[in-house]
Amino acid sequence: MTANVFERIREACARVARRAQSVRLDPARVEALGRELARAVSGPILDDPAHRSFREPETTLAFVLTLDAINFGSGWFPLLQKRPGMSGYFSIATALEEHFAARGAWRADELASLTTRDCARCFGQERAASEVGELMSLYAQALNDLGRFLSVDYGGRFSGPVEEAGGSAARLVECLASMPLFRDVARYGEFDVPFYKRAQITVADLANAFGGRGPGRFEDLDALTLFADNLVPHVLRCEGVLHYAPSLERRIERGELLPSGCPEEIEIRALAVHAVEGCVEAARRAGGETSAHRIDALLWHRGQRPEYKALPRHRTRCTYY
Repeated sequence: MTANVFERIREACARVARRAQSVRLDPARVEALGRELARAVSGPILDDPAHRSFREPETTLAFVLTLDAINFGSGWFPLLQKRPGMSGYFSIATALEEHFAARGAWRADELASLTTRDCARCFGQERAASEVGELMSLYAQALNDLGRFLSVDYGGRFSGPVEEAGGSAARLVECLASMPLFRDVARYGEFDVPFYKRAQITVADLANAFGGRGPGRFEDLDALTLFADNLVPHVLRCEGVLHYAPSLERRIERGELLPSGCPEEIEIRALAVHAVEGCVEAARRAGGETSAHRIDALLWHRGQRPEYKALPRHRTRCTYY
């Protein structure tokens, strides 16, 4: 087994791609999309609250770590009380941004004591469907975990894990993955498939929020993989890169929830990671300088367009995306 977490992710996803039964990729479409993205890697993307800089660097750091601790819930988002014109993610992220702007960051000890009701109030979900209460409970658990993690290991300092990582994205990912709800590893047959979506996106968000300096400087930033969720695979499917078995298509079209860790769900995420690796190679052959995390940003923001939102994508209720 290789030591580097990003190599482990890539190797496991490639292994799933070789065995997948319900999802396959189209190499010709991978090549075509990669060449297209080679011309778009520097294009504008939507404003993301995760990239906001507050006046105090410590507040910016606290915001990114707090937001990415709860950067999940897409399986519940159809039931979420959303802001007008906003998706589930932007509704939650904007609510947290407003909390920080008005009241400042929660301290580590405050995070450790937040309740489900506190989260429902902060994120405007007090009148949401009853199932959303489960999500608010998981948000409270994730924030409690973050508070205890910071208090026990770093004296309550948000800068602690970043300092320990010492400019290594791989070390920060593995450090964050010590928290239970960050431990994004699935079992496929006889082997483990790590994804670490939220731990990886924390690195990318820090890099964006700090402009690649200070807490946002990572020497191995371009080693990040795709942040495997349910939106980028959906975009890849719409682009003809991924193809699903008819039975899986029907389940998704009916709005059926895919259990977290089921073979089909793992295949969707793993083949998306593997497809984006192919897109990176194709983009570079076409003369573009890019990486998996840059392509992720382009495809994720492409997925915010109405024509992509209008089509059903897979939904899974988990703490990973």
